[in-house]
Amino acid sequence: MPYHTLMYFHLATVLPCVVMGAALFAMKKGTPVHKATGKVYMILMIITAIITLFMPAQVGPQLFNHFGWIHAFSLLALYSTPKAYFAIRRGDVKTHQRSMIGLYIGGIMIAGGFTLAPGRYLHALLFGA
Repeated sequence: MPYHTLMYFHLATVLPCVVMGAALFAMKKGTPVHKATGKVYMILMIITAIITLFMPAQVGPQLFNHFGWIHAFSLLALYSTPKAYFAIRRGDVKTHQRSMIGLYIGGIMIAGGFTLAPGRYLHALLFGA
């Protein structure tokens, strides 16, 4: 699949997570709305992480002529999302909270910040080439 197609699928899955994640932090915890929104958020984060693994790094050094440092955030999402899910299922609220905060900060804020670096598509889109 072409890089730009993957990029658009990635944006379609991650951008809702930016809003949903912030809303989840703000809303009352444990409510049916929180649980439903959280499930959608987790599914989208897993999908977006998988998509990004197929996208070759466009900036910086590469491992195996494909993976860059930003792919570490994909692995973070693939690890911390199920960890958070299973933690809350067994009633471990603290582990769930830490995993979700780490996922949002690392997977959304930091990784998203890197996408604004010069040479990346979103930088060119938002700030001009």
